[in-house]
Amino acid sequence: MNDGGQLLYVYAVTRPFAAALPDAVRALDGEPPALIEHRGLCAAVSRVPAEHFDAAPLRAHLEDLDWLAEVARNHQAVIAALATVGCPVPLRLATVCRDENGVRRLLDSGRARFESAIERLDGRVEWGVKVYAESAPPERAAPAPELTAATGREYLRRRLGQRQNRDRSWQRAGTLSRALHADLCERAEAGRLHPPQSGRLSGAPGENVLNAAYLVPRERSEEFVAAVRERTPQGEDVRVELTGPWAPYSFASGQDDGQDDGQDDGPEGGPGQGES
Repeated sequence: MNDGGQLLYVYAVTRPFAAALPDAVRALDGEPPALIEHRGLCAAVSRVPAEHFDAAPLRAHLEDLDWLAEVARNHQAVIAALATVGCPVPLRLATVCRDENGVRRLLDSGRARFESAIERLDGRVEWGVKVYAESAPPERAAPAPELTAATGREYLRRRLGQRQNRDRSWQRAGTLSRALHADLCERAEAGRLHPPQSGRLSGAPGENVLNAAYLVPRERSEEFVAAVRERTPQGEDVRVELTGPWAPYSFASGQDDGQDDGQDDGPEGGPGQGES
C-alpha cells in the first residue's frame, strides 16, 4: 500500500524475530521501524517523503553532506538495534521501495543473497581498523624576513626537513599497516580493504593509510581488540584507530576477502538505487 507522497525506506533484511527492539530506537520518521515479513525473511522499513527520497530529489541531496550524514546516522542506529535481536543484512543507504509489494519483490529478488548472508554472518560482528600517518604540526607564523640568499637556503632546508619527516611517517605507517592487516586477517574470519578516507570528509587528523574491516565471531571480539591494542604504537607519528563492534556492513555482499569494494566503512556507502 502506497501512502500518497511517501516511500518505504528499507534499512536491512533479517529473519523474523519475536524479541522487542530497544525502546529508544527511532527510524527516519521518528517512529520505531516497521517490520514487513515475507516468506521467511523480514525487512525493517520506515515511511519517508518522496519529495526527499524519490530519484530526482535524492540526487540533489547527495550534494548535501550534512543531510547525508544525518540519514547515515539514523540508518546505522536502526541496524545497530536490529543487531541486538538478530542478524541483519544491511542495505545500502537510501534504498527505497514504492510500497509494501515493492518490499516483497525486493525480498524475493535478493532471497538467495540474503539467506546466504544471514547464514554466513550470524553470530559475527565487524571491527574497523584505520592507520593514520600524522602530519607534522604547522610552524608558528613569524614576520617575513627580508629575502636573502641565506634566508632562502634556510627556508629550503626547513621545507626539506618537513618533507623527510612526512616521508618517514608514511613509511612507518605503511610498514605497520601491512603487518597489522596480515596479523588481523589471521585472527578474523574475513578481512576487507576499503579505500583510504578523505580527511576533508572524515574530519580525522593525519592521512589515512589503512582503512580495513574485519569479520570476527562475537565471542572472540575481546581477543581481537587486545591484538589491535598490542600493536598500537606509543608516542609516534603513526596513529591506530579501532571502531566497533558493528553489524557486518562490509561483508553483507559476500565478496572475496581482501577485495576493495569501493565504499567507505560502516553505513556510509552509496545510496541504493533499487526502487520497486
